[in-house]
Amino acid sequence: MSALIVGDEVVHYEVLGRGRPLIFVHGWLGSWRYWIPTMQSLSGDYRAYALDLWGFGDSSKIASRYTLDAQADLLGGFMEQLGILKGAFVGHGLGGAVAARFALKFPASVDRVMGVSVPVRGTSVSSRLHGGPAGSLLEWLLGKDQAHEPIHREAAKADPLAIETSLRTITELDLREELRSLAAPYLLVYGERDLMIAPPEDGWLAGLDGNVHSIGLEESRHFPMLDEAAKFNRLLADFLALKSGSSLTELGLKEEWRRRVR
Repeated sequence: MSALIVGDEVVHYEVLGRGRPLIFVHGWLGSWRYWIPTMQSLSGDYRAYALDLWGFGDSSKIASRYTLDAQADLLGGFMEQLGILKGAFVGHGLGGAVAARFALKFPASVDRVMGVSVPVRGTSVSSRLHGGPAGSLLEWLLGKDQAHEPIHREAAKADPLAIETSLRTITELDLREELRSLAAPYLLVYGERDLMIAPPEDGWLAGLDGNVHSIGLEESRHFPMLDEAAKFNRLLADFLALKSGSSLTELGLKEEWRRRVR
């Protein structure tokens, strides 16, 4: 277990591999732990970091730091402490919204972002996420597979207020406007069987010149990185390999997934 101090409070993280910095940010239901298979897959080419946001996992639980801006500032403090000048980000759910806010506030620090199962507006979130215990929600989404037991244990560490505060922020936010203002490329990835988060409507990406793009994975639910790990990892590797300045629409149509242009 690794930890550092940001703003006088403890931030837990794990790191794996060597290469360019790649930072994973978890969502409402969990912590750094469910990123392990993806981190292992990319560890030959990337220095992969996964951290716990304020109020989740083994990071400090300070209610005043549960806002979207405070979580984004956590990413900045995390990078500063580790001497990371610029990195790529992968954020799931809440983590994708935090990474988008960070990219707006600190554009020079962000190479690109993949947002997985990210609600682009409040109505995209299922009502079941509001007020539901993390454990029962995870069982609904992941089932009772023993392989997922560590994820269930980690989710139980979350401060319910952290979930509630961030959900309220997302409900009141139209993330589409933030994505339109980003300088960094932002790839949205959705599980087409996700019962928790609905993908954005057709046509909303028009006029963004390929800087924001959406892809759906047919057999995935809320956790594409677990539901279809091989496909997800291939897609992430291709996204990270795109040359700077390339349009995200250049991500090719592969047998492993179906590209959904919106």
